[in-house]
Amino acid sequence: MSKNTILSSFIAVRNAFFSEVSIGITANTFLLLFHVLWFFLQHRPRPTDLAIGHLALIHLVMLITVGVIAADIFESQELWDDITCKAVIYLHQVTRSLSLCNTCLLSVLQAITLSPRSSCLAKFKRTASQHNVSGFLLLWVFNLSISARLLMSTVATKNCTSNSLMFVTKSCSLWPLSYLPRYTFSILWIVRDVSLLGLMALSSGYMVSLLCRHSRRSQHLHNTSFSPRASPEHRATRTILLLMGIFVLLYLMDCIVFSFSGLWWKNDPVHLCVQLLVGNGYATIGPLLLISSEKRRIKLFKFMWEKEIKCLFVQE
Repeated sequence: MSKNTILSSFIAVRNAFFSEVSIGITANTFLLLFHVLWFFLQHRPRPTDLAIGHLALIHLVMLITVGVIAADIFESQELWDDITCKAVIYLHQVTRSLSLCNTCLLSVLQAITLSPRSSCLAKFKRTASQHNVSGFLLLWVFNLSISARLLMSTVATKNCTSNSLMFVTKSCSLWPLSYLPRYTFSILWIVRDVSLLGLMALSSGYMVSLLCRHSRRSQHLHNTSFSPRASPEHRATRTILLLMGIFVLLYLMDCIVFSFSGLWWKNDPVHLCVQLLVGNGYATIGPLLLISSEKRRIKLFKFMWEKEIKCLFVQE
């Protein structure tokens, strides 16, 4: 492969990555501000609003940290020290883990919201939203703990010279752990991911069955080829299901790219950026999907506009 081809691939991947990060940061900022304003303007929140706002915050932090990582790969002229390396890599891994956990929680909350009164999940409808904050704290503590190995293994490259180091950025590398800690953390990560994906699949399957049952009942009652207008709960459920599908697809693509690239073992910024591009796609696509399906944004803008008009009349 010629140098010109390598350079053009490098520039294309870099530009695509920074475009993805810029769009993702903008979309997550908008989504987070929307839910904050909706809450403080004393509108009635949905059971999933807090989880969506929390997910937007997680993705915002994740994209900022991955932007910092990419800047060190492509643009940085000065190498980081140990503290900076540990903080950035650790925070990025924690937010990636939280994204999986919060997406699973969002799926479960929507399944509880959609469940009929006769369901065993109905008793959780009132209490689910009340325990959101404690659930978020538990997720943070769990993921901060399970990602703690990065605090031990992340080092500044300028402080160590060893062929066994795994490349992360221009400034940072990972020091391989010994057999027992490495496999202990790996087993914990695998168990966590499989459990959460399984729970996500169960809640998604449950919501699909409820939507199919509701569709058959509606067609029977109305006896027409035109389906009745979907309720906000059903529209939100379809959005959540689409979000789950996108997450699982990108998660599998991320695993495939990571498995076959072997990028952690060589200083190859193009391959690393390709994995970052795939691995952070959900943090960009997810908020765009949630924003496009959010009908309440028009109501919020109208409310804020009317409030601004009233303030102007009072001043006059």
